[in-house]
Amino acid sequence: MLTLWGRLTSVNVQRVAWVLAETGLEYARIDTGGAFGGLDDQEYLAMNPNRRVPTLKDGSLVLWESNAICRYLVDAYRGPLATAHKARADMWMEWFQNGPYAPFIEMFYQTVRLPAAQRDAAVLQQALDRLHGHFDIAEAALAKSAYLTGDTLSLADVPFGTCLYRYFTCDFARGDYPNIKAYYDRLTSRAAYRDTVVVDYSSLRPPG
Repeated sequence: MLTLWGRLTSVNVQRVAWVLAETGLEYARIDTGGAFGGLDDQEYLAMNPNRRVPTLKDGSLVLWESNAICRYLVDAYRGPLATAHKARADMWMEWFQNGPYAPFIEMFYQTVRLPAAQRDAAVLQQALDRLHGHFDIAEAALAKSAYLTGDTLSLADVPFGTCLYRYFTCDFARGDYPNIKAYYDRLTSRAAYRDTVVVDYSSLRPPG
């Protein structure tokens, strides 16, 4: 039995849950992190000393880092996210982690996680400028194919695709990205995406 530790309001946990859903694997998920706590429990620290989620256990194998877990699941269990262009899938995963991810997180903090009094419009705009610079690259790629590595969904799409629900639902001035919007619409037509990524994040807002 596969076991996943992590709350589904974490985008990093959502990546793994989405891959599990697309692959059709049965697993148990234990709410951990955020309001659920548990990151400092000795049992959890023995598996993941980083005090972060997600963590996956498959038999005696324990893994942390969401992209590593996603790669493992696809390599070990194959399924619809496997692609002949594995190196290109890796390329897009690294692109997201080293490019859009940081300004995406900053955007989310400035629009959701921080109390209104602590938000900074200038910081938000800087984050959006950086984020949209990276989005230009994805927009061009998606003008040529339905998904990042071709006409079928692959592991390449998981990190970028996971961020798009929040990108299209947070309160800020979005850029004009018709290809990314059409791509997002294709993702939301998938039950696995809706069940694992289209998740209410209102609990992450500060009180009041």
